[in-house]
Amino acid sequence: MGRAAQVRRDEIVRLATTTGLASVEELSAQLGVTASTIRRDLAHLKAAGLLARTYGGAMAVVTHPEASLRQRIGEAFEAKRAIAAWAAAQIRPGETILLDAGSTTGALAHELRHAVDLTVATTGLNALQELVGATGVHVECLGGTLRQVSQGFVGPLAEAALSRMTFDRVFLGADGVTAEDGICEASLQQTRMKELMIERSRHVYLLVHAAKLGRRPFHAWARMPDAWTLVTDATATPEALEPFKSHGVHTVVVTPEPIG
Repeated sequence: MGRAAQVRRDEIVRLATTTGLASVEELSAQLGVTASTIRRDLAHLKAAGLLARTYGGAMAVVTHPEASLRQRIGEAFEAKRAIAAWAAAQIRPGETILLDAGSTTGALAHELRHAVDLTVATTGLNALQELVGATGVHVECLGGTLRQVSQGFVGPLAEAALSRMTFDRVFLGADGVTAEDGICEASLQQTRMKELMIERSRHVYLLVHAAKLGRRPFHAWARMPDAWTLVTDATATPEALEPFKSHGVHTVVVTPEPIG
C-alpha cells in the first residue's frame, strides 16, 4: 500500500470518529478520489477492525465515548481558566446567574468564590463544591437525577426546579457545537435541560474551548436562541469561527495569560 492510500485511510478513520458517520459520497468528494476507491478503503479498514460498515458508508467501531468530568477537567486547563475569567467579569453584583454542569462552568464557579451579593443556581456538582464557603454567594442547587459521568443533575425534578426561577445570565458548556444545529450532547436529557436553561435566562453564553467548535460527537441537540455569545480560546481558527460569525453569533476569543 502506498503512502497516499495510508494517509487517506487514516483520514477516513479520523472523519468517522469525529463526525460519527461517514458516507461514501461525502468521503469521495472530500478526499478527491472515486467512490470505488473509497469502498476499497472501507473494506480494508473494516477487515483491520478500524471501522464498521454501514449502508452507504462507515462509522467508528467505538463511537464517541463520553469523557467523564474528571477527564475533562484536565483538558485545555489554561484555556478554560481564561474563558472562566472573562465570563466572571461579565457578572454584576445583585444578579442571579445559572451555571451548567461541566469543567469550564466549574472553573467559572471557582472564579466566583469571592463574589459579593450574587445568587448562583447550578446543575453541576463541581460548581457546588467550588462555592462551598463562598459567604457572598447565595447558592441554589437544581437537584434531580445525577448523571455520574458528567456529575450534573437532569430529569423532571431538575426541570421542575428550573421552572420556578429566572436568570440574568446562563453559562453553558457543550460536548460539541455547530452554528447550524447548536449544542451537541450525549443524551436528550442533557439537551432538554439546556434548552430550558436558555428559555429561563436573559443573556446566554456558551463557554467552550476551541476543540469543541464544529464537533458533532453525538446525536442529541439543543437549539440556541437568536441572540447568544460564544466564548472560546485563541487556538480557535478563523475557519472554525467563521460559521458562527456568519450566523450572527456574538463571538469572543480570549487568550490565556502566561504563567509566571
